[in-house]
Amino acid sequence: EDLRVDGRGCEDYRCAEVETDVVSNTSGSARVKLGHTDILVGVKAEMGTPKSEKPDEGYLEFFVDCSANATPEFEGRGGEELGTEIANTLYRVFSSESSIDLKSLCINPREHCWVLYVDVLLLECGGNLFDAISIAVKAALFNTRIPKVRVLEDEEGSKEIELSDDPYDCIRLNVDDVPCIVTLSKIGYRHVVDATLQEEACSLASLLISVTSKGALTSMKKVGKGSLDPESIFEMMETGKRVGKSLHIALQKILDEEESLGTSRQKVGFLG
Repeated sequence: EDLRVDGRGCEDYRCAEVETDVVSNTSGSARVKLGHTDILVGVKAEMGTPKSEKPDEGYLEFFVDCSANATPEFEGRGGEELGTEIANTLYRVFSSESSIDLKSLCINPREHCWVLYVDVLLLECGGNLFDAISIAVKAALFNTRIPKVRVLEDEEGSKEIELSDDPYDCIRLNVDDVPCIVTLSKIGYRHVVDATLQEEACSLASLLISVTSKGALTSMKKVGKGSLDPESIFEMMETGKRVGKSLHIALQKILDEEESLGTSRQKVGFLG
């Protein structure tokens, strides 16, 4: 019937709230609320040494923390496994060369680069974690400001790094090609996006697809105990591309609107 318990169609997302620049001691941050799912992401830029296999690039590191308050399952060490699974998925999503220009994070090859530490905190779980996290990561990277750096060399050839004091003299990341994850949950003969906890409980298999703003697929992963036949996988991929493109457009619009308000915008933060 294309009608779900909460009145949405199969391809409809719940209302999402996105706010950037919510944590003061980070290079960039974002908070996303999608239904009852609440995610906070902070990005810290620190200087490091490039990896030997990619001497002229910076890199990203992901850490995921599942708050014990998010759901009773996370008490004790319950959230660690899920945290590792989410971090590994994010590494896969960002492993494609085009997602972010890592060469722009290099300061001088083989010696210095920027390392972006992306910390994800799950504050509340209300279904569809992966999509909400990917939206929050993209918004936080959009909000990230990295100080400009000059490399000074003295007569002896030793290099010194000088950071710019001007807070507005910074590098912004180009997030146009950063993918968002669209999770399609198979329920009966249909598949739905943005499943609630109840819908996830009815679904035996889901497909996680990372989609760029141009509708290109960058990675795919099946989760759940059930199986998916090839025909439904192709159908889900097409739905994922279509939904992913409109998700990117809506997110970019919100981020641009928020940016245009500049310093005058009122921050909602955690008390809103």
